Amino acid sequence: MKECKAELVLDAHADLGEGSIWHNNVLYWVDIEIGNIHIFDPDTGTDRVIELGQAVGTVVPRAGGGIAVAVEGGFGVVDLESEELTILADPEPDLPENRFNDGKCDPRGRFWAGTATVTCDQPVGTLYRMDADHSVHPMLEKVTISNGIVWTSDRKTMYFIDTALERVDAFDYDDASGNITNRRTIIEINKPDHGWPDGMAIDENDNIWIAMWEGNGVAHWDPRTGELLGKIHIDSAQTTSCAFGGPNLDELYITSAAKGLDEPHGGGLFRAKLETKGVPATPFAG
Repeated sequence: MKECKAELVLDAHADLGEGSIWHNNVLYWVDIEIGNIHIFDPDTGTDRVIELGQAVGTVVPRAGGGIAVAVEGGFGVVDLESEELTILADPEPDLPENRFNDGKCDPRGRFWAGTATVTCDQPVGTLYRMDADHSVHPMLEKVTISNGIVWTSDRKTMYFIDTALERVDAFDYDDASGNITNRRTIIEINKPDHGWPDGMAIDENDNIWIAMWEGNGVAHWDPRTGELLGKIHIDSAQTTSCAFGGPNLDELYITSAAKGLDEPHGGGLFRAKLETKGVPATPFAG
């Protein structure tokens, strides 16, 4: 098993950093409960902050410009010049205790994101899919903490994490329709050994990289065999998400959370140079 340590690149002290994604040579990420979107430029070391005024679970680039987000009030888009948030759809107006958490776009540019209660302790969340026409479809119900989600290079399999279940599940994924079927567990993750599985990224070899909450880093797994291939250590216990970035997509950016901890670099943004490469993020098509 290969192990290495990531370097601190931004001592952000984020309360609950999450949702990292690389696009156009910058890293987008969020501070969920504070309600901020961050745009980190590694070339200059600057970190732009956009204050949304409500909890934001994740951010993705938008094909038509700007960014799309999943926030407390539903799916929306943000104009990067005016910083104005426009809500496109709110699938849970009757569930004020829920908020959106992690999410990403599938290979066709449909935006997937799931909800959780603010206390993250009840299976009352739902994984949704928003299509390019802004129609929203519930894809998976009775979710506790909707987190990492990725698709394989052949566009036939989707991997998904509900953190409370301590595992990674696979689904058969239909690229044309966006439908998922045949749920099965592919990796059981023992929390005392590794921490809770949180955000997730996939590399060019279809191996997965999982941020481990209370696990001080990112675990590298082969989802076909369930083998643990390696780990990246960071100086923060509450590791939350990871995304491949850099000019060659061979750098893994890692977010963390300072919430409830007294750590020198809790909530920092970290980076590790790797021998493998990731795949480009797909923008939201709508």
